Amino acid sequence: MALLRKVLIVDDEEDLLRLLKTVLGKEGIEHVYTAVTVADGWRQFQEKQPDLVLLDIMLPDGEGYELCKQIRSVSQVPVLFLSAKTEEIDKLLGLAIGGDDYITKPFSPKEVAYRIKAHFRRADYQQVQVKPDPVIQAGPFLYDEQKMELRKNGNSIELKPKELGLFTHMLRHPNQIISKEKLCLHVWGEDFIGYDNTVMVHIRRLREKIEDNPSNPVYLVTVKGLGYKLVIKDE
Repeated sequence: MALLRKVLIVDDEEDLLRLLKTVLGKEGIEHVYTAVTVADGWRQFQEKQPDLVLLDIMLPDGEGYELCKQIRSVSQVPVLFLSAKTEEIDKLLGLAIGGDDYITKPFSPKEVAYRIKAHFRRADYQQVQVKPDPVIQAGPFLYDEQKMELRKNGNSIELKPKELGLFTHMLRHPNQIISKEKLCLHVWGEDFIGYDNTVMVHIRRLREKIEDNPSNPVYLVTVKGLGYKLVIKDE
């Protein structure tokens, strides 16, 4: 069954574009648009208003990072980086500027299709969920969902969308061990396979923003072999 969703792929490898478009079509994603430059990618994004973007980093007229920043200035649609760059710093940068996933080349087109459909399932899941309490208070943290504002001891903390999804889920379950699998399903809407590094990167960035000493966390702690726990002590 066809999915009434639109995907934009920005990559300068014509063969790869054709292959991905064919595979996505077989998976029911028929509305696939392509671009080979940053400029054309931005134009197509504005014209087509896609529901998800697959974005290469190295493009003829610049880096996909810049296009991601442009997209993030106007939209929160999922952005999945496709890149031959495998260094951790590249992945960190992609996630830091607003990317939702980072897939290294070479990759399986089927896996890309799976991840895209998982992001769509996540979006559908969020739409049908009953709205929880819009204000969460746990220890020094207060989150106002209507304002999308997180505070620690009264001071505002700015989080990226995925970071916010992770942290608010943990705020709603303080002092409970939450597995990486459950965090992955809640925030990315798919199975944990292939997401270990992505989850760890987001946890690391969260600690940099909520902990006084990120190297020695007292709130967001790792429970070896089990997952993570947001420690909130009785005050």
